[in-house]
Amino acid sequence: MTTEEIRRRRPGWYLWRDGVIGGDAAHPGETVQEVGARVDRVLDRASVFLPNGDVVLVAHGHVLRVLTARWLGLPPPDGRLFRLDTGTVSTLGTEHAQPVILTWNVPPAG
Repeated sequence: MTTEEIRRRRPGWYLWRDGVIGGDAAHPGETVQEVGARVDRVLDRASVFLPNGDVVLVAHGHVLRVLTARWLGLPPPDGRLFRLDTGTVSTLGTEHAQPVILTWNVPPAG
């Protein structure tokens, strides 16, 4: 559903506050906190491989924005602070053993 379609049914809806609106049984919706818990599990699984190299994750933009917030130790709704364009590349890493953003929203080399 588009934002416009959702707001016709739920005026004032805001993704970062209200989450993904449920549809049919196969698409029940998800709160921002549930997305945060899901990406926390992804980060836990990826952390096993990080001491030996890099991990590449590919996902939809909103999930990657929440993942970035969680990487930085921020609450899931703070993903709203990270604009992310379609098809760009971002790199998360560490500096002095602290999570940081190394690159963000970089268009692919063409």
